Amino acid sequence: MDAAKVAELKEFVSKIKSNPSILHNPSLAFFKSYLQSLGAQIPQDPKMASGVLGLDIVQDNSDTKEDFDVKRSDPVSDDDDDIVESDIELDDADVLEPDNDPPQKMGDPSVEVTEEMQDAAQLAKSKAMDAISEGKLDEAIDHVTEAIMLNPTSAILKASRASIFVKLNKPNAAIRDANAAIEINPDSAKGYKIRGTAKAMLGHWEEAACDLHVASKLDYDEEIGLVLKKVEPNARKIEEHRKRYQRLHKEREMKKAEREKQRQAEARKRDALSALKDGEVIGIHAASELETKLNAASRTSRLAILYFTATWCGPCRFISPLYTSLAEKYPKAVFLKIDIDAARDVAASWNISSVPAFFFVRNGKEIDKVVGADKAALERKIAQYAGSS
Repeated sequence: MDAAKVAELKEFVSKIKSNPSILHNPSLAFFKSYLQSLGAQIPQDPKMASGVLGLDIVQDNSDTKEDFDVKRSDPVSDDDDDIVESDIELDDADVLEPDNDPPQKMGDPSVEVTEEMQDAAQLAKSKAMDAISEGKLDEAIDHVTEAIMLNPTSAILKASRASIFVKLNKPNAAIRDANAAIEINPDSAKGYKIRGTAKAMLGHWEEAACDLHVASKLDYDEEIGLVLKKVEPNARKIEEHRKRYQRLHKEREMKKAEREKQRQAEARKRDALSALKDGEVIGIHAASELETKLNAASRTSRLAILYFTATWCGPCRFISPLYTSLAEKYPKAVFLKIDIDAARDVAASWNISSVPAFFFVRNGKEIDKVVGADKAALERKIAQYAGSS
């Protein structure tokens, strides 16, 4: 790598060490994700810690207590007014800071392993076991690494080195080896066991529980059971917390959807009201106009009265002034007037055979009618139906 680039990288790392909050800059999200994929713990953003936040669970695959604290939402936000503050009390006394050593040697899996190489690898492994018994863990790592370089396709060798890294309190290194072992042998009980143990050391409780349960199904031993006794209570608390959060989130979304539904209904009602004229008689000249007015009346839960008339009709001229005065008296009812000669399609659809004729409509359905210039009957029925609007 170019020396100038390396110098710039060193300076960048120094800045991060002195001010870790830099990593919360959105433009560095890719770098933050990379660090987390290696098992790094990113310090909490001080701006987020000091402010009042909307409810979010930190999505970095680290199931620690801090990651699952639900922050109280902004009290002025309608969308978050149902979320309450909630913390998980986890037993994380033994959780370690992640190790950040460079990735260990894995060997070349394309190398053809001869019998001599296998024998040499077995000898190196035996030396590693002797070193472990003497408490020389770093020396044991060197011997197993030698064995891995000789036989890089051996899942058991990589799982064995992973177990030594666990003893050295280097969970990230152990996870890398366990991942390699499981990739070689998906049924590697030791790989799942060591990875689950290492995940527990980092406080990744749910992932740890998952791996340990797989390991116990493949080849259960007491050591797995002991680790599970510590891991499972924390994993259950996190799962319960997640379910509670999901329930609250669902309730919030339902309330939000209901508010939106109400807003839309109110908007439709406002639009409908704008199509009506309180206290006035509305002339109808086509079937489409009538449909619009009847729909508006239905959306606003109003009574609609259809008055069919004609210019040549004497009784119509007699009763029309009363109809106009009743429109003023009952402004919340919708008074429509249809000239059967000007709107023949409307008259035909209502089977009008004589005028004047009055039809009372509620929610799009005819509920009564008056045929003829019967002022008393008209006024009585309008009072009856419009008065209950």
